Amino acid sequence: LGCFECCIKCLGGVPYASLVATILCFSGVALFCGCGHVALTGTVSILEQHFSTTASDHALLSEVIQLMQYVIYGIASFFFLYGIILLAEGFYTTSAVKELHGEFKTTACGRCISGMFVFLTYVLGVAWLGVFGFSAVPVFMFYNIWSTCEVIKSLQTNVTVPGDQICVDIRQYGIIPWTAVPGKACGPILENICNTNEFYMSYHLFIVACAGAGATVIALIHFLMILSSNWAYLKDASKMQAYQDIKAKEEQELQDIQSRSKEQLNSYT
Repeated sequence: LGCFECCIKCLGGVPYASLVATILCFSGVALFCGCGHVALTGTVSILEQHFSTTASDHALLSEVIQLMQYVIYGIASFFFLYGIILLAEGFYTTSAVKELHGEFKTTACGRCISGMFVFLTYVLGVAWLGVFGFSAVPVFMFYNIWSTCEVIKSLQTNVTVPGDQICVDIRQYGIIPWTAVPGKACGPILENICNTNEFYMSYHLFIVACAGAGATVIALIHFLMILSSNWAYLKDASKMQAYQDIKAKEEQELQDIQSRSKEQLNSYT
């Protein structure tokens, strides 16, 4: 074969479905981990400067956020390795590999590993649904603050309700205790908070992190479909392999019977 034909044949051996799912998974996890890490840092800064001036009031929250940032490091490392493993499994089970490297033999171990990946991907998909829902909580909180700031900006001088009476109380979300001081921001103070770069960046980074979590869920669902199809392929290949072995054995026995019959006939003659 020429160079062009070899390239075309090699490209035919690429599991494109697994490749697309891997890229989507890497992108979603990278967005969630990177944006989430920076947004959590900005959130702590906003709380310390505007809603909880006493360090003891938000000490527990700071420890939880720091723990979540370490968890983010672990999630990024795990999914980088897991995505590569699933992509390799896609190369292993694609039918084009059989055409490139000759006869394809399945084993019980290979089928067991494929079934294990199906189960593990299902569990991770359910877990990431929870992560996706959890990542929407800070988006909801920041949206409420932002919408309140927009209400303050839209107030006119002839409105009976002054802007100072429009407040946002962070303590009602349960992230800081009710004894935290000041715990809430009203009127111009709240508007100034919304105009800070920390609030703007944290809000949009949480949105991107939530979108990354959603993309990861879609990627895991895609992987689950691919793995289920690959497992079914391995199962069918195993049955076909067993059928071919039995057929070859029967043909060999038939040939042995025919050869013995000829030998007996020759001995009689």
